[in-house]
Amino acid sequence: MTRVAFVSCVKTKSETPELAEHLYVSPWFRMAREYARRNAERWFILSAEHGLLDPRTMVEPYETTLNRMMIEDRKRWASHVAWQMEDLGVKGDLAFVLAGERYREFLMNRLAIRFDTVKIPMKGLQMGEQLSWMKNTLGDHQR
Repeated sequence: MTRVAFVSCVKTKSETPELAEHLYVSPWFRMAREYARRNAERWFILSAEHGLLDPRTMVEPYETTLNRMMIEDRKRWASHVAWQMEDLGVKGDLAFVLAGERYREFLMNRLAIRFDTVKIPMKGLQMGEQLSWMKNTLGDHQR
């Protein structure tokens, strides 16, 4: 079974260039990254600035967010991510999406084409509930 996880970027970032997996420094992102590592063979960051971002890519800090983008820009972003998935051959049996509604809204249909099953483990949970869910799911063995 091929499992791929998608983790959204977050506002809190390092002030210096870092590998993408280390650029985002919030507790939410660190736990989502760990969930992705444990539950998928591949994982990617859904970056408002870069689209689909390989965690091992060196990245400069940025301030772009989908939350402030107009709807047409969010549609273009989702098309760009879909093109990147095609280019990188990202597809499989199961996709996990750890991202808010703005990051999912125009991406879900595109993921459904590339994956047999798409799961949103924290759908409908508020931020505090998401943190609690990840903490309980990951247990005491967080990296």
